[in-house]
Amino acid sequence: MKKKILITGITGFVGSHLAEYILSLKNKNLEIHGIRRWRSPVDNIENILDKIELHYCELLDLKSTIEVISKIKPDIIFHLAAQSYVVTSFNAPVNTLETNACGTINLLEAIRLSKIDPVVHICSSSEVYGQVRKEEVPIKESQPFRPASPYAVSKVAEDMVAYQYFISYGIKTITTRMFTHTGPRRGEVFASSAFAKQIARIESGLQEPVVHVGNLKSIRTFCDVRDTVRAYWILVNKCPAGEVYNIGGQRTMTVGEMLKILLSLTNKKIKVKVEPYLLRPSDVTLQIPDISKFQKLTHWKPEIPLEKTLEDLLNYWREKYSRHF
Repeated sequence: MKKKILITGITGFVGSHLAEYILSLKNKNLEIHGIRRWRSPVDNIENILDKIELHYCELLDLKSTIEVISKIKPDIIFHLAAQSYVVTSFNAPVNTLETNACGTINLLEAIRLSKIDPVVHICSSSEVYGQVRKEEVPIKESQPFRPASPYAVSKVAEDMVAYQYFISYGIKTITTRMFTHTGPRRGEVFASSAFAKQIARIESGLQEPVVHVGNLKSIRTFCDVRDTVRAYWILVNKCPAGEVYNIGGQRTMTVGEMLKILLSLTNKKIKVKVEPYLLRPSDVTLQIPDISKFQKLTHWKPEIPLEKTLEDLLNYWREKYSRHF
């Protein structure tokens, strides 16, 4: 009997990479299903549409969520669907909270009411920790929450709801707090992708040779999305329910240092300009994870060098703009 895997947010950045990774395992006993909204573009999964099964569903609508969950009866659920843009959350706080918190509640309610027993990966975020002090890094799972954005608040809610459904109803939730991850297909509102897109536009003659940036002093630990999804697959196969795990890379640097690596990948002379409109009302400037809990249990470690990650990201945008010529 085939094991059914459901990915919410399959059309997104991480969801599309996760689907590709599972397909690369060439396990004929795995069947991949994905949830999409009617307006969700499928650009990220165009090359695998014939290998997966998509279902229309709006997680904010409990009825449609129950119908899809009851129809598929998944054995494993990766809940990746979210409003994941921190800056957008300041402009649309209610929508962010509804999408992330209420959408997660509806998914867990649908599982409960459908009387199925899947393993459920809940994708929280390192943003729940907020601004930590220097003596608090590397950040452990026991670090207190200090959410610094509506997005972070929504992820705190999602994180806690996952635990509540585990202790109240025995639903096998496992939560990850993923730190900064990037790679091809990363949304253009995220720093690494925003920089890469601008460089590609400059190379194509579509933008003046200036990269517009926000806060370059924030410290981040970077991980490749392809290492990330490999960690997620190991998680649902090896980790016990009811637990939470930090996952992140091993390369720590400022956002400005990351930008320098990207700029080293082009032969164009490019200036950098800090724009006030790209600065957040409150920012999280120190994110270094302690991933020892996850590593001790799974022996997972990041394998893809950051230089390779950023080169692939830049080439992703280069390819997009090359189609215009």
